Amino acid sequence: MFKPTLNPPITDPASPYESLDSKKLNEAAERALDYYLKPAAQIMATPYQPNTMFFANPKSDTESLLANASETLGSATVMLGDFAALLEGTHRKTLLGIAQVVMLGELAVNQALDNVEPSK
Repeated sequence: MFKPTLNPPITDPASPYESLDSKKLNEAAERALDYYLKPAAQIMATPYQPNTMFFANPKSDTESLLANASETLGSATVMLGDFAALLEGTHRKTLLGIAQVVMLGELAVNQALDNVEPSK
C-alpha cells in the first residue's frame, strides 16, 4: 500500500529543560518578558501628576478662565476650518467633524460664561 504523506521527522523525546543551556535560555526569556510586560502594572499604580508647566493660575476667576477657553476653542475651530478647506474626501469630512466637536465645546463654554455672574 502506498502512503501519500511522508513520515514525521524523528524528534528527541527529551525535555527542552534538561540541558543547562536551555534552562539558562528559559530564564533569560522569563526575565525579558517580566521586564517588558510587568512594569505596566507599576506604571498604572503611580498616581497621575499633571505637568505644572501649563497650569492655569489658581487665583484666576472663573469668568476669566471661561472667556479664555472660549477664545481658544474659537481659534481652534477657525484653524480646523481653514485646514479642512485644503483637503478633499474623507479627510476633509473627518476634520470638519472634529471642528464641529470643538464648536460644541465652545458653545458649552459660552453658555457657562453666560451663567457666571460678572466679577466686580
